[in-house]
Amino acid sequence: MRTSSMRVKLGAAGLIAAAGQFGGTPASAQTTPAETAPGTAAPAGTAPAGNAADQPAAPATPSPIPYPSMSGPLAFSSTPTKFDAGPLGPVYVTGVGSGLALTQTNPTITDRFNQFDITNGQVMVQKSDGIVQFYAQAGAYSLPSLGTPYVRAGSATGDFFGPLPEGFIKIAPDDSFSILAGKLPTLIGYEYSFTFENMNVERGLLWNQENVINRGVQGNYTWGPLALSLSLNDGFYSGHYNWLTGSATYTIDSSNSLSVTAGGNLGTTNVSTLVTPLAQDNSDIYDLIYTYNAAPWTITPYFQYTDVGKNHRLGFGHDAQTYGGAILANYAFTPNFSLAGRGEIIGSSGSLADGAPNLLYGPGSSAFSLTVTPTYQEGIFFARAEGSFVDAWGTSSGFAFGRSGNASTQFRFLVEAGVIF
Repeated sequence: MRTSSMRVKLGAAGLIAAAGQFGGTPASAQTTPAETAPGTAAPAGTAPAGNAADQPAAPATPSPIPYPSMSGPLAFSSTPTKFDAGPLGPVYVTGVGSGLALTQTNPTITDRFNQFDITNGQVMVQKSDGIVQFYAQAGAYSLPSLGTPYVRAGSATGDFFGPLPEGFIKIAPDDSFSILAGKLPTLIGYEYSFTFENMNVERGLLWNQENVINRGVQGNYTWGPLALSLSLNDGFYSGHYNWLTGSATYTIDSSNSLSVTAGGNLGTTNVSTLVTPLAQDNSDIYDLIYTYNAAPWTITPYFQYTDVGKNHRLGFGHDAQTYGGAILANYAFTPNFSLAGRGEIIGSSGSLADGAPNLLYGPGSSAFSLTVTPTYQEGIFFARAEGSFVDAWGTSSGFAFGRSGNASTQFRFLVEAGVIF
């Protein structure tokens, strides 16, 4: 079983916000033509990518709900429910309710061939203006990802980040500078934590090396086309505040942007849980991300490198690295229907003989994946199907797929449907 790699992603990191926005996210089919940086919030409720002639007119003003971050094609309403909270001012409430049916080949000994489960039962409350702002996201969820056993929402909600997976206070004295503190989404990588935030239902193999949500503080500064964020946090949700993470995004023009994200453990953390994989929580990680976002296309290739140093105290007799690349793309045929795809390849170094930690399917293993996801949204209702394939090689006995952990491939097909409002 790929326990180490599974724990990796289900770890968490807190960062987000590349610039003076209320948070952070990479650009997407849902964003407006101007690109948003990884770790910065994409305006929710903006039109999905598509031929310009097919698109409804873009809102004259930005969406009032910068959270949660979205890469599309799903979108919240551009007129979310608003309440007058007296001295707090306007407070916005949104939500997602969805479930999936999944079937797969070669499940591990802890997994099933078929699953029927909730993927999201969450409500988001936020105040997004003034010097003092806040965001709270509460409810049940599952975090399906390629090549790892599926953890049902009933277990995931309690074992991962609790019924309040994200929540923070934001101090924003002006439009170019802000400070966040609390449980924050990560700056690292391109894909987000929850199914509704992404092009694909399942997160990918590179996502499995990244942290997701963490507890800490983060500063954001925007200077012209350059957006910067820096966060001190607890990495993979370890409770030890010794991770430093940052992002820098340069908006080249309305359709193109380039981002660098990086993070690492400043010391050593001897904690190992489902959400805190020992090796990844003691790693350094770097991503280079390019995004093209012009209707009807959103295309994002990115490259990832991670390094875990030799550490006898933690049982790592040799250092280990991963090298990976991915390309994600979404094409909007109409404002209601789009097709997303993702291809990835990742390799790791080391061997069982030299005592290197397992970062994938055994030390020195590699993997390839393909995912295709058509999506349909009409008002608050959405439905999407997904087919995915993972092929691993150079695996160690017991660390791959199947009941014995020795199968090299896994196919999955799933359907997710629900409401987003």
